[in-house]
Amino acid sequence: MNLHTPDLEREPTRADAERALALLRQWAGSVTDIEVADLDPLVSRLIPGQEVANYPALARAYPEDFAVDDAYKATMPDLQNGPSSLIRGAKQQIQHVGISNFRLPIRFHTRDNGDLTLETSVTGTVSLEAEKKGINMSRIMRSFYKQADETFSFEVIEKTLDAYKTDLESFDARIQMRFSFPMKVQSLRSGLEGYQYYDIALEVVDTAGERKKILHLDYVYSSTCPCSLELSEHARQFRGQLATPHSQRSVARVSVEVDCDADCLWFEDLIEMCRDAVPTETQVMVKREDEQAFAELNAANPIFVEDAARSFCAVLLADERIKDFRVVASHQESLHSHDAVSVLTEGETFASDSLDPKLFNTLFHVG
Repeated sequence: MNLHTPDLEREPTRADAERALALLRQWAGSVTDIEVADLDPLVSRLIPGQEVANYPALARAYPEDFAVDDAYKATMPDLQNGPSSLIRGAKQQIQHVGISNFRLPIRFHTRDNGDLTLETSVTGTVSLEAEKKGINMSRIMRSFYKQADETFSFEVIEKTLDAYKTDLESFDARIQMRFSFPMKVQSLRSGLEGYQYYDIALEVVDTAGERKKILHLDYVYSSTCPCSLELSEHARQFRGQLATPHSQRSVARVSVEVDCDADCLWFEDLIEMCRDAVPTETQVMVKREDEQAFAELNAANPIFVEDAARSFCAVLLADERIKDFRVVASHQESLHSHDAVSVLTEGETFASDSLDPKLFNTLFHVG
């Protein structure tokens, strides 16, 4: 015969639990540690300041033979994928969360030198819904390693983005890959050749199903001040006074949105466009005749920072492979203790009312 009691069949309340806890603590405080351990060693944790009775001695040697199976993994905690009740702070959507400066060797297509393997710094992020605690960031890295043997292009980056976007069940995602791209350049007059290295970043941004492909390039050049050049010549002409105009190493960060339906915009193409706009690129291999030629080239192309921005703009507007773009230029002056800077944008992609406070600090070429 089965006996049923009403108290056992009903769902216990918090008040029931509090009374039971008080009773258990009262009992544990009046008996020995052995009696507590016989019931359940964990009861000791309910007594303030009390250690767990019969707590086992922990192994101190690394268990090299221990193997993880699916059953064991199922017991492991996973706080990042926990319920929304674990969220700290406001339950608000995060536009970008992920990893930065994850490095690995990546093979890229080039226009002139076949495929090149370059050390690449990867930033990968996804959006996080307000009700989700977090993401499994290692999945972003695993997505890249799945494609690591392929030669990367915008298409492969998109495939990688699709993979981790699916894995992480996210609506929006972004991938940015930064690397130093070598390109052989010839000196101005001596015929020597050397490698110029260009800081380049490829970026694919997926927002609300709209996808954009962006190419960033840091172009380093010399800028001779037109005003200083004229004043120097004035001193020579009117007073017979030797004077030199000031010039300085300058950096332009050119960012372009690539037209997905147009022909390929190669790294070399964008570099040559910048060189056409501002031909006073800093030199690699230099003999005396090259140094003299560089002085003549600078004198033939004096340029304010405003001129630089507009010159880059002109060549970008003329190329049908380029949609929106931004030019950020910094002339790190030898005359002043400060820099001369300019920002020019075309289209909505790069338009912004606010600037990163450290933006111009990053336009510094250290060789």
